[in-house]
This record gives sequence, structure tokens and C-alpha cells, in this order.
Amino acid sequence: MSAWDELRKLLTTDPQDAGCAETFALVHLYAETLVAGGDPEIVMPGVAAHLAGCPPCAQDYQGLLEAVRLEVAEQ
Repeated sequence: MSAWDELRKLLTTDPQDAGCAETFALVHLYAETLVAGGDPEIVMPGVAAHLAGCPPCAQDYQGLLEAVRLEVAEQ
């Protein structure tokens, strides 16, 4: 992906995008839903849209997802 493509992606917001604040409030449920076998993209489409377009939030989500997976594996 070129730098122009990345800039275009950053400047183009999905109308369903929940935004950073709402995503931050719900991302733990998003990760838990995925680990439990659910489809968080269906349950929380605004969070899914935001994670697809916000690299910092997506990075935080990946870390949280790994933590949830480890917690479930230890139980």
C-alpha cells in the first residue's frame, strides 16, 4: 500500500465508525465476543468499522485480544 493509499484510508471515515471513545469503552466486549466464538463484527459493526480504520485502536485491540485469549487458556 502506498503512502497515498494510507493517507486516503486515514481521511476516509466509514459512516458506521463508532469513534475512538466508544470503541475504547466496548473493545473488551468485542474481544470477549470473538474469543467466545461469536461474531463481533455483526454485534458491534461500529467498533469493527473503527478498528478497520484506526491503527492505534486496532493495535490496542490486538493486545487486549491476546490477553483475553491467554486468560481463557489458563482457565
